[in-house]
Amino acid sequence: MLPARIETAVIDDASLPWIPFAPYSDTVMVKYFKLDPVRGEVIAMLKAPASTVMPRHYHSGTVIVYTIAGEWKYQEHDWTATPGSIVYETAASSHTPQASDAAGEVIALNIVSGDLVYLDEQDNVVAIENWKTALERYTAYCTQHGIVPRDLTAFH
Repeated sequence: MLPARIETAVIDDASLPWIPFAPYSDTVMVKYFKLDPVRGEVIAMLKAPASTVMPRHYHSGTVIVYTIAGEWKYQEHDWTATPGSIVYETAASSHTPQASDAAGEVIALNIVSGDLVYLDEQDNVVAIENWKTALERYTAYCTQHGIVPRDLTAFH
């Protein structure tokens, strides 16, 4: 790749589909903006109905979450993320995300480095998510719905 071919670019939110975050949930939706195979990074928005509890997971890398709408927390902590707040998750942390009952739908921008390792109650690994699984979910959804997929891995 030549540096002259790498350009600053913009991705229009409306040009990308909301995709069910299956098999974990059919009501939690994800919108992928960038899937970076070099840094192992995913940039995506997540949308979850009020009261949603996602599976407990472990991070191999850091995660930054900017809350756009709604309120959410980790069951393991006593703080609540509200619109305009940023949560910085350290590598090697684990937690259980939960949307608030009272604040409506949660929408958050997530920048995830490395793997999300989903765990059961006995800390057994039940699934691993990363840029590759995100790309598979995105392309499968596009194929199923007759959408021409964008190259979310490209540096242009």
